Amino acid sequence: MLGKDEVSNWHLVSTWYHEAVPGHHLQCATVTIEKDRLSRFQINSAWISGYGEGWALYAERFMNELGAFDEPGIEMGYLSAQALRAARIVVDIGMHLGYTDFDGNVWNAESSRKLLNEQALLDEDHSRSETDRYLGWPGQAISYKVGERVWMKAREDAKARLGSNFSLKKFHTYALKIGPMGLDPFAAELSTWNGN
Repeated sequence: MLGKDEVSNWHLVSTWYHEAVPGHHLQCATVTIEKDRLSRFQINSAWISGYGEGWALYAERFMNELGAFDEPGIEMGYLSAQALRAARIVVDIGMHLGYTDFDGNVWNAESSRKLLNEQALLDEDHSRSETDRYLGWPGQAISYKVGERVWMKAREDAKARLGSNFSLKKFHTYALKIGPMGLDPFAAELSTWNGN
């Protein structure tokens, strides 16, 4: 991993939930299972970053709500991942919109790496790799957190609207079965969900 011979796993548990179950693995498997009722776009071409990465961050947060990060090191890994997600939003917006960094200079690769090293606790190789990613894929880092916020708001709105008829299991099932789509239509669809 980025030239390292050894890696620790304390910071990887939240990533496992992000990438596997209940994250992307569950999400993509649901699309495969539902392929007969989804559009060709949804089953062949759709990777909507806000929907997909939003679900994966939501899945991490959900596992935290369930108490999965019950060891201090693992919880620190989760919080470290959250710090990275926050830092990269600042970096992505700063570098692509020409905002100034904390030293009053326009955001660039050097100030990005500095922030990622100091605030997101990344080593130099990782911060360089992440910076290259953000420079080459504007807005993608932001889509994670925007998507997560839409998933969280949809859940809280459904809870408030349905009261005692709200089922978290049914909410997750319905939200994943409708398949990948933009965040506005996704939020609109979930705003009319009747709890079944």
